[in-house]
Amino acid sequence: MRRLVVTVLCFIGVLTSTARGQNSSIEPIHAAAGTVLTFYLQTRLNPTGGEALDILPRGTLLRVKILETIDSRVNHDGFEFHGSMASAVISGDEVVLHSDAEVRGLLVLLRSRSHPEGFRYELLITEVTDGGKSYALTASLNPSFFAAASQPATGSKAGAKENSRANEPAIVKLPETPLR
Repeated sequence: MRRLVVTVLCFIGVLTSTARGQNSSIEPIHAAAGTVLTFYLQTRLNPTGGEALDILPRGTLLRVKILETIDSRVNHDGFEFHGSMASAVISGDEVVLHSDAEVRGLLVLLRSRSHPEGFRYELLITEVTDGGKSYALTASLNPSFFAAASQPATGSKAGAKENSRANEPAIVKLPETPLR
């Protein structure tokens, strides 16, 4: 009988105690429509080896003008966003991506062991369509998926500076690499 009382009291104590887990305040991400953000190419999915886009090295900068407002407090994980290339990407004397190419991407919530909150929001580019041809790729706001740096899309001065140059013509030049 005594064991039963002790067991019941322990069970009640467990139920009434507060469980403290990870902090649930994940840093939000916000980008106003018209903001120009710089993404870093991570991977090219299913490269064919014969396309100019296949020669782009990891870390290639893609400047993208966001066409609609993105706010992680309103839009949830998996929200699809659209944009357009704000700068042409050139390799040698060949235009790999034109400055008006259509961009599709996702707002995602990534698990991050090294991030202090345990999770972080990230904007990822998943597809670029240029001249009627679609290219599957992955590009993020951070140079690496493992980077836990703060996002420039959170309304920081870096995002505002990019936006102020949205109408300037810009060309991203890559080192000359012959096509295979």
